[in-house]
Amino acid sequence: MEDHGVKTCDFYRTDPNLPHRFNNPDSFKGYSQKKSNPLYRTSNQTYGSKKPTVHEMQTKFAGTSRQFSEAMLQTGMYRDNGLNTALDKSVVTVSTETLRNRNEKRYFNQLMKQDGEK
Repeated sequence: MEDHGVKTCDFYRTDPNLPHRFNNPDSFKGYSQKKSNPLYRTSNQTYGSKKPTVHEMQTKFAGTSRQFSEAMLQTGMYRDNGLNTALDKSVVTVSTETLRNRNEKRYFNQLMKQDGEK
């Protein structure tokens, strides 16, 4: 990679293991490519359209361990293969009045069938 422009280490004391992108803010590409209507422009769009400067860059970098991610890649995500014994819940709620009317209709229909069979 080419080193041109201003570096963060020229202004601030930086970590010796600082990645290249944090020491060279000019390496960030893709800012202010698309112009949007100022009427609909949000403050996040305004902030995000500006390139970072050396004063906004990190001076230290502490990467995290990928131990957990590596283990997950090798073994895969946990999958529960147990038997599902739970009853499905109805997403439709019915009033108690409607339930009572349905039960009464069933009861009367059964009575009518029994009377018809006799």
